[in-house]
Amino acid sequence: RSMAAVLRGSRYLVGRSFNHGAFAFVSSRSMASKTPVGFIGLGNMGNPMAKNLLKHGYPIIATDVFPESCKEVQELGAQIVDSPAEVADKADRIITMLPSSPNVMEVYTGSNGILKKVKKGSLLIDSSTIDPTVSKEMAAAAEKMGAVFMDAPVSGGVGAASSAKLTFMVGGAEEEFTAAKELLSCMGANVVYCGQVGTGQAAKICNNMLLAIGMIGTAETMNLGIRLGLDPKLLAKILNMSSGRCWSSDTYNPVPGVMEGVPSGNNYQGGFGTQLMAKDLGLAQNTATNTKTPVPLGSLAHQIYRMMCARGYASKDFSSVFAFLREEEGQQ
Repeated sequence: RSMAAVLRGSRYLVGRSFNHGAFAFVSSRSMASKTPVGFIGLGNMGNPMAKNLLKHGYPIIATDVFPESCKEVQELGAQIVDSPAEVADKADRIITMLPSSPNVMEVYTGSNGILKKVKKGSLLIDSSTIDPTVSKEMAAAAEKMGAVFMDAPVSGGVGAASSAKLTFMVGGAEEEFTAAKELLSCMGANVVYCGQVGTGQAAKICNNMLLAIGMIGTAETMNLGIRLGLDPKLLAKILNMSSGRCWSSDTYNPVPGVMEGVPSGNNYQGGFGTQLMAKDLGLAQNTATNTKTPVPLGSLAHQIYRMMCARGYASKDFSSVFAFLREEEGQQ
């Protein structure tokens, strides 16, 4: 076991060794399993993720820049504090779920950041989707304080966050993966080790670039078929039994009325916002530029989602690209 894991466990042992008479010889990790977990960022994704940790019996110490975001988890028993530094003072395992790179930098290295009060041996898991270079910078800063940073972005959206079926893509020291997985498994169905710090972000960025390209392609195809006189449900059925089938066609169809329980059936409310997709495509674009990788369709997808943000689609689900294409043709 890593030194960080030993430190986390030993703090628990010192505090609890003599509470129950005969001392039970179990590993420090298993005894530490229900010690408090810090959670920073209780937005659309963080809120259900923190709830799932509470359901598994973990005491939660949480904070969010918007105090009203904390109410739900507070009612379920979480302790709310004022700053990331306070979270770090009270918990040696912390999960962060934040909108973008600047937010992550502020929460970790800001004046009231985690690293101001972090305990040696703490495990810091960032589930935000950010630039892999920022993940590496945060890992280096954490290491100087004797803490361990891992990037663990997620795929699956709000629905999967609520039902604890997220996929976590984890980057960091391999010897810490087991410790991270213990917590992440409470919130997700798949926890995959990707390699060193930053590789989790790399996997997430690649997935979302393909997702955006696939969604635009599905929306274009459905729109063309409809204009050619095909019934949208029939066309979707044919696509989904043919070689053009993809997640956007068979699980998250962008055409209203084709599927139930997806944002296209609810005026594109909820789901994964166009603004967030534009952000992730921007990250893909930056990394492609830095690595001199040609991504012509990824670049075009980035521009399409940026145009959508400028045209009032920013807060709608990213499948609203179908509505955007119809609008471009004057068919809305």
